[in-house]
Amino acid sequence: MKKIGISILFAFLFGCSQIVLEPVDFAWPIESVLDVSDDGTVSESRFSFSANVKGLFLAEYEDSTSYKKESVRIIRDTKGYYFMVATGFKNVYVFKADNGTFSLENKINVSEFGLDLPAFNQRLPYIELLEGEDHVAYLTSEGIKGE
Repeated sequence: MKKIGISILFAFLFGCSQIVLEPVDFAWPIESVLDVSDDGTVSESRFSFSANVKGLFLAEYEDSTSYKKESVRIIRDTKGYYFMVATGFKNVYVFKADNGTFSLENKINVSEFGLDLPAFNQRLPYIELLEGEDHVAYLTSEGIKGE
């Protein structure tokens, strides 16, 4: 009986122990440019990814219908944060995946008048924000890290 109790105790302890796998690189090598559907959703089959982005456009423009016929540019950094921007945005939005949702981690102001041709590049350890072919800033989930 004592052996069974000890076996159950070990099984419980090992079953509850936290497993940490590291290092992990979550970075996407290039950004994805995703068209917003009529219901406000973007999806990327390569990364098995989809999300409703109506709230993103509502946060940027304070207009719940402004997502129509727009595209969203998305890239993921090495730590797993998602960076999102669209044409006309003054901000880059940084999200973290959280139990089936995106939670806003940071809103980074990058332009006074809005970006005409935003684009992302992976520049380890940063995400590079471009305006057309012009460099704007290096970003992390915490904000702008140099010009």
